Amino acid sequence: MPRRDLADSRLLQLTAAAVVLMAAWFALRGFLPEAWRTPGSPELYLTGVAGAALLLVPVAFVVAKRGGSGANPVNWFNAHVACSLAGMVLIAIHSGGFLRRPPALLLLALLALAALGIWARVRGSRRIAATFASKAPAFRVPDVATRERLRALISEKRSLLARLDPRATEGTFSVNLPHFIRSPRLALAYRRLAREETRLLGTRAAVPARQAWWRPLHMALAWLFVLGIVIHVVTVTFFAGYVADGGPITWWHLRAWGG
Repeated sequence: MPRRDLADSRLLQLTAAAVVLMAAWFALRGFLPEAWRTPGSPELYLTGVAGAALLLVPVAFVVAKRGGSGANPVNWFNAHVACSLAGMVLIAIHSGGFLRRPPALLLLALLALAALGIWARVRGSRRIAATFASKAPAFRVPDVATRERLRALISEKRSLLARLDPRATEGTFSVNLPHFIRSPRLALAYRRLAREETRLLGTRAAVPARQAWWRPLHMALAWLFVLGIVIHVVTVTFFAGYVADGGPITWWHLRAWGG
């Protein structure tokens, strides 16, 4: 399949369009029909469902990438960007403009994710490319004890890998989703050894902090957002009485616990 990379300029244009749409909605909110200004109305409820569905695409991207089933990662990445931005706009509309309630934290997490992702693509990617083409200045020769520990650790990794994935090579192997499904204990043990090896080598210390930690931060925010979505969905579906706080329950729900 042909590669259709998303240019940085196009990414910035899509992001600017999303920001303009959100700003326009907040600015014109007072002129909209009552239903579009009332949290929990059928219109805003369905908008939130659509936004959450779009935001599942990035989750599917992670699963496909880690599962080894992403035949065209560039297309997956493009879909991840487009659906994330569209979902962010719909979630902003779903908020009804009430940003002083706990669910508004989900929108803040989305904005932080978008900002971090844009920085990584526009600025961070250049630094990463430069790193691959250069020798890390912070690299130092490990002491004798560290070299012995690394030798034993690599031997342990190879022995473990022979049981986890006999066809793989230790130097290029990375644990993915199928390994966790087939043998979670071995996969977790190998991941622990890989992390210890990274720590002993000082890999993160060899690059600037923003380059070393942007992706862990991006993933942490993403999974916190997913957790927040799950909590929000469970709350409005089963604890509708608590969410309504004595008011009418205008959205689809299964239980009105907490009223």
